[in-house]
Amino acid sequence: MTILRPALADSLRTLRLSGMLETLDARLAQAQGGDLGYLEFLQILCDDEITRREQVAMGRRLRRARFDTETTLEGFDFGANSKLPAAQIRDLAALRWLQAGESIILYGAVGVGKTHVAQAMGHLAIRAGAEVRFHKTSRILADLAGGHADRTFDKRLAAHVKADLLILDDFAMREFTPGQADDLYELISQRIAEGRSLAITANRAPQDWYPLFPNPVVAESLLDRLINTSHQVFMNGPSYRPNKRPKAAATK
Repeated sequence: MTILRPALADSLRTLRLSGMLETLDARLAQAQGGDLGYLEFLQILCDDEITRREQVAMGRRLRRARFDTETTLEGFDFGANSKLPAAQIRDLAALRWLQAGESIILYGAVGVGKTHVAQAMGHLAIRAGAEVRFHKTSRILADLAGGHADRTFDKRLAAHVKADLLILDDFAMREFTPGQADDLYELISQRIAEGRSLAITANRAPQDWYPLFPNPVVAESLLDRLINTSHQVFMNGPSYRPNKRPKAAATK
């Protein structure tokens, strides 16, 4: 095999199957030990390559999502807050809402883990092969506003509509300007029309969002579509953030 290995490596690279080289020695050892037949050997090598490609693709999707932190639902301590609707959150983790083009709204007190859960849902969606984007609402509004200034609004809007799941963090923190309200209307209504999901986190309950819009007609049209196509998750109780606080170094 030492004579054939360089030629084999070159062939696999030409075929863009270089990932097989990472496990080839281990698989050869299994085959030579009688654990694998010829077809099994080939099948497992192919499976190794598929797994490697899936891992690489998932890494790219995670980077494109631009999460604040890479959090998972498995890493969330539901026991820290008995008031959280754990059963509802775990049910949403099945992602049926994403497959149906529906949305989720996580709202409640500051620090209860809304952003963690939203990003964890995004992580699950990425594992399922979806494209996800995470944005602070203020930043996405600033980006869209920049599109009006340099006449790239349609391009920027299309980019934000394209993802399978768009996470809008810290929604409805303050009153919207007329321009921001119009941009939100364009963004959210187009995503809903195309059956693309949103995950929104907010400190205010959805019924309290209406006064934040300067035009009641825009508010009614936008929020009626959004709220009526969303699963609402009320997250209450003590702050989750102390669980993430750095532990003090032990003193002797």
